[in-house]
Amino acid sequence: MRKTTILKDGWKFLKAGIPLEQALAYADRGEYVSLPHTWNAVDGQDGGNDYHRGLCWYVRELSAEELAGDCVFLEIGGAAMSADVYFNGKHLTHHAGGYSAFRVDLTEERAEKNVLAISVSNENNDTVYPQKADFTFYGGLYREVKLISVPQEHFELVKDGTPGIKVTPIVNLEDRSAVVTVETWQNGGNVTYTVNGESKTVPSTDGYAKAEFVIENVHLWDGVEDPFLYTAVAWLDSGDEVSTRFGCREFHCDPQQGFFLNGRSYPLRGVSRHQDLKGKGNALSYEDHAADMAIVREIGANTLRLAHYQHAQEFYDLCDENGIVVWAEIPYITLHMQNGRENTLNQMRELITQCYNHPCIAVWSLSNEITAASPVNDSLLENHRALNELCHRMDSTRLTVMANVFMLEIESPILEIPDINSYNLYFGWYLGDLDQTDEFFDEYHAKYPDRVIGFSEYGADANPAFHSSRPEKGDYTEEYQAVYHEHMLRMIEERPYLWATHAWNLFDFAADGRDEGGKNGENQKGLVTFDRSLRKDAFYLYKAAWNHKEPFVHLCGKRYVNRCEAETEIKVYSNQPCVTLYVDGAKVGEQTGKTVFTFRIPLLGEHLIKAEAGEATDTMCLRRVDTPDESYIFNKAAATVTNWFDSEEIDPEYFSIQDTLGELRAHPRAGEVINQMMAKGAAARGDVAESVKDNPALQRMMAKMTMISLLKQAGVDEQGMKGLNRILQGIHK
Repeated sequence: MRKTTILKDGWKFLKAGIPLEQALAYADRGEYVSLPHTWNAVDGQDGGNDYHRGLCWYVRELSAEELAGDCVFLEIGGAAMSADVYFNGKHLTHHAGGYSAFRVDLTEERAEKNVLAISVSNENNDTVYPQKADFTFYGGLYREVKLISVPQEHFELVKDGTPGIKVTPIVNLEDRSAVVTVETWQNGGNVTYTVNGESKTVPSTDGYAKAEFVIENVHLWDGVEDPFLYTAVAWLDSGDEVSTRFGCREFHCDPQQGFFLNGRSYPLRGVSRHQDLKGKGNALSYEDHAADMAIVREIGANTLRLAHYQHAQEFYDLCDENGIVVWAEIPYITLHMQNGRENTLNQMRELITQCYNHPCIAVWSLSNEITAASPVNDSLLENHRALNELCHRMDSTRLTVMANVFMLEIESPILEIPDINSYNLYFGWYLGDLDQTDEFFDEYHAKYPDRVIGFSEYGADANPAFHSSRPEKGDYTEEYQAVYHEHMLRMIEERPYLWATHAWNLFDFAADGRDEGGKNGENQKGLVTFDRSLRKDAFYLYKAAWNHKEPFVHLCGKRYVNRCEAETEIKVYSNQPCVTLYVDGAKVGEQTGKTVFTFRIPLLGEHLIKAEAGEATDTMCLRRVDTPDESYIFNKAAATVTNWFDSEEIDPEYFSIQDTLGELRAHPRAGEVINQMMAKGAAARGDVAESVKDNPALQRMMAKMTMISLLKQAGVDEQGMKGLNRILQGIHK
């Protein structure tokens, strides 16, 4: 019989890049830790880009009881980013890749006293992905570590971390049947399979066996409404047994109508997720994963992009159970490394092997924004072709996709490699205007009407402490994030051909290189705060648009209490067709519409605001104040720039910050001034921004923007703007 033992406690942790002999000798001086564990739970989230990236040790004695059984295997759910396993002083394996599981056979190395030592490293290198990305690369044994005891005759455990069983359901929608192929790998004996109450016994040939089952009147895995799961079981005469859940479903994409599930149009509208949490890093428990899934269900998403790597099996299980259609990917991201090709193939092979049976997964993603800091050359193209071919060789039932950086030209040959594509676009936040997103997709779809295209990332940072009645790009207010997403929601709803859209991000997450928007070490594009304690207004926008389970209404601006205007806007999100607004108990307006409702009311003092939509209600308090509350302003100096610039006298025969970046750079003297200043400008957004700042396509986009808009986006204060403007006003055009 198979037995699993979770090795949670009893570990000694040594934060030292020392040889094995020293690690074993000094183990007693180590810190006792429980798994899951990361050594970057604090320093990986506090900003400064100085979190510990190095080699650390985990050492534990294993008892005779824990190691009992004919054969014993060690399973490591995730070791970030590379690991070496030593047992009783002997090196057993090296694993490169921090997001997939792997196993090691301990059977022949057992002794009277047994010591397990695992070195884990998240050091910089040029072979293991990721190395350049806008998130913290936590180090540690951050998922469960287990011992698996099995009989001599058992199912495969080591190769690519396999579950030992593979299930391929092919659905015939016309007669509502499914042909289910079950495959296993084992070291001998007959294999008995059971699917849907039917059993078959087949011999194992060269360590491989398979059986086919036909399910009539098949119960489909049908998304969030009915995510029905079957179970396939396989066992050997020795008593070893493996099982897996699977779902019977059919999906495809149409260039004009988007995603189809089980023969019907099923627009995929959802969010992306990183696997970390404030104060815990990526060392998450099942309860943490389940809490995240509850928020996914609350917002009403029917799809998730699990970025930018293989996530925990527990979370894929939750997606299976909740009917969430998943985009799965490997951390081939931002920077193509000449020496990293083998690692991309290994990580993809492990991802598909370990996640194949999950019905939630619809696509395998080859890379993310890989052209941001790398040219589209032969090496990069060959790497993607190899990945694409590997995906199709291992899995003929799913599509391949890429998430392309916004400055990738739509004529690029890399777009021809995967089956379908998506783009990460940040017009209206990092650069440009909101309408440019609409223009981009309209241009792409008109030029390539036979290609499937989606929207894999879009977002704007928001710190819930900052507010404005006149929100604008770069102010980090909750109000601008809401305006941004309102535009994107409308844009998406008007373009049904978008096969999937994934807002970036469901949660704020750690990016230790960032220092912006009033917080260090965080990317604040989340619709929910890093600690999951606060849902920003934009969260409720999508809940109103996507979640129709029960009546719901939300008043925006609850944290924007002190307002100095005589008349203010009250914005309401609801999934109901009619909203009524009350001020101090008196009805002041009623509107019919969809999702977003706006009212204007006079501010005279303190007021209790109430919104009502059917049986759903929400309330908040507002207060009229004489002067703006400066605690709501991220960049207090920049907040006055517009008024200053309107009153400043500008000589049009000389350059000024009102000119575009392209116009300034075209002039030798003005260009030299601007280039010197902008060389320092990317630092606040971390090393990824620094690495992509010279991308030619990005430079062409930025060339169209006025210098003042770029300065305000960067948070430059009035004094800095005036200083630059004075210099430019001394340079004749």
